[in-house]
Amino acid sequence: MVTKHLEIVWTKQAKNQLREIYNYISQESVQNAIKVINDLTQAVENIVQYPEKHKIDQYKKDNDGTYRAFEKHHFRISYRNENQIIRILRVRHTKMNPKKH
Repeated sequence: MVTKHLEIVWTKQAKNQLREIYNYISQESVQNAIKVINDLTQAVENIVQYPEKHKIDQYKKDNDGTYRAFEKHHFRISYRNENQIIRILRVRHTKMNPKKH
């Protein structure tokens, strides 16, 4: 059995959101900020094992099934499975009002 290699690509928006999360949490605790960011990035890296593991993104308009999302540490991570690429689209706190996209 041949396993396909998937590449994870973070959009500029998602990278900026991750940076903002780090900056916000680090105001209280740099150690906690590092832990949360490490946990989020590890959860993203785990997607390559089974990209369909997470639920279809209910906030994506006209979702063809390739848009998925999951939550970790009260953050919602949205991504798209584009065959060879897992594109990380956004990282938002779950307390924020969800946006249709």
